[in-house]
Amino acid sequence: MEYFQSHTRKHQLKHKKRLTEEQVRLLETSFNLNNKLNPDRKSQLAQQLGLPSNRVAIWYQNRRARNKNQSLEVDHKALKLRLENVTADNARLQQEVQRLKQELNGVQENFQTFNSSLSSSRDDVGSTNLLNGSKHRLEKELYASMVADGVPFGTSDGYDFFASSIS
Repeated sequence: MEYFQSHTRKHQLKHKKRLTEEQVRLLETSFNLNNKLNPDRKSQLAQQLGLPSNRVAIWYQNRRARNKNQSLEVDHKALKLRLENVTADNARLQQEVQRLKQELNGVQENFQTFNSSLSSSRDDVGSTNLLNGSKHRLEKELYASMVADGVPFGTSDGYDFFASSIS
């Protein structure tokens, strides 16, 4: 008897009938209204579809699992796209940082050149030699950018960088 039951069960699993399009349509419609199945609804659907109630319950369970997987795939794709965008932004920002560092180095070099020319010729600060002299590498534009409204650089805060340190 045990062999017969085991053999019959295997036979039933091999020849399990597929759901018809109409059955699937009805199950999908019901699922879209409510993806959880209460016992009354399960019995009603089983009777309406001509299926055992456990088959309806398993279909619902499988459908919820498919929904979850699809949702995870959509979330994964969205996160992947977001990561790609953030990575691209990061690369762009790193390039911008490098450009700004280079620009800063250039400004620092110009400032050092300016300071060294000031320290070598403090007496020439107000003269035209500072702007036109061949011994000074300071360009007119750099000097002009450091003099605002006719007030030499540094004097607006009460300290004159151009004044001689010897009084």
